[in-house]
Amino acid sequence: MPACRKMTMADFSTLGLSEKILQGLAKAQFTKATPIQVEAIPHVMQGRDLMGLAQTGTGKTLAFGLPLLHRLLGVGHPPPPRTIRALILAPTRELVSQIAANLELFTKGTPVKVVTITGGASINRQTERLARGADIMVATPGRLIDLLDRNAVVLDHTGYLVLDEADQMLDMGFIHSLRKIARFLPLKRQTLLFSATMPKLIEELAHTFLREPVRVQVAPPGKPVEKIAQGVHFIPQGDKAKLLESYLLKHPGEQALVFGRTKHGSEKLMKLLVSWGFKAGSIHGNKSQNQRDRTLTEFRDGTLDVLVATDVAARGIDIPGVRHVYNYDMPNVPENYVHRIGRTARAGAEGSAVAFVAPAEMDEFRAVEKLLKQPIPVIGGAPWAADIVAAAPRPGQKPRQGGRPRAAGKPQGKPQGQAKAHPRAGRASGVPGGQAAPKRPQRGPRRSEAARG
Repeated sequence: MPACRKMTMADFSTLGLSEKILQGLAKAQFTKATPIQVEAIPHVMQGRDLMGLAQTGTGKTLAFGLPLLHRLLGVGHPPPPRTIRALILAPTRELVSQIAANLELFTKGTPVKVVTITGGASINRQTERLARGADIMVATPGRLIDLLDRNAVVLDHTGYLVLDEADQMLDMGFIHSLRKIARFLPLKRQTLLFSATMPKLIEELAHTFLREPVRVQVAPPGKPVEKIAQGVHFIPQGDKAKLLESYLLKHPGEQALVFGRTKHGSEKLMKLLVSWGFKAGSIHGNKSQNQRDRTLTEFRDGTLDVLVATDVAARGIDIPGVRHVYNYDMPNVPENYVHRIGRTARAGAEGSAVAFVAPAEMDEFRAVEKLLKQPIPVIGGAPWAADIVAAAPRPGQKPRQGGRPRAAGKPQGKPQGQAKAHPRAGRASGVPGGQAAPKRPQRGPRRSEAARG
């Protein structure tokens, strides 16, 4: 693949976009193109296939969206029934909604029609909308296949395919769905693939879907934003909730994103935080689309201060006000750590990311440090000794000895059995410790299920 050249911020007017697009950019107060936009847009305008390596928050939606809109605005006639001109695939409902919202900033008052297709919404209503055709479909792979199986949509005339967050789609097991969708698409098309990381499977996917692609890259894959102050606490699983509470109390009014491993655990933690008086909500796969959308809206407008989420639900969401990210549970896939902490320090702002590591999570923690190629500063506890790690039950397993397992998120006394202070412990990290906590906020009225989303 051709190597990319180094470029910096530039004015959108230098990228060959139509006057209509430039007017929309000015109205939306986009003044300078980001590096990924500067590098990608000229190639996309020339009709080249492209593979872009960029983290969420770098502006890649407009990097592929603006050239597509430039082309579609010049078509001049509506699409035939059940057909779409451009297909954008994304791994989650939230990312689909976010991409569509960004595109619709530029389609208002134009004939260009954007539709979103995800699970959790009425498939019959989606079928009715597609009967009239669409210029751009933004979809999750699973629901699109449902519609293809019903013959509700035809991809024979789709000239543009975008795979966004491709690495996450593979992590979620969509590889077979993507291959099936490809069989419905014409061979003569322009394909754009964007990914935050470049594992071997992505290289293979690019070889299958793209033809002589240009490769553009704005940051080394797997490298977190430098302005994020990272830190780690080595702490028993049962003590994590109280530590999280102390951090939230130290930063009242500052928005925080908390990552849990499971849907059930994330919901349970959210309810615990609400019972303690925090304005918290949750998003995960057990929530309906309306609930997830409502919770994200409340978090964006400041109604909620704390959002508890799973990796799948939170992938790709862009909320500029997030100051703190807490890895309440370590991710199973090390690259997800980079995606998680990338939710803060957006648009040049600073942020903090704190990981809570229980004995059973040491393998995941070491995998993250290996990916980062640098240690994460220790701000509490010390790395767990090998015998404690070996005795710790893996997530979902029962303890080896008798007795009931601890309830997730419930404080269970002081940490026991930690190793002696590690040489890295206590190094300055820019992340405040989670020890002495100020007075707990006044407990307000309990919010309804609908309000919590």
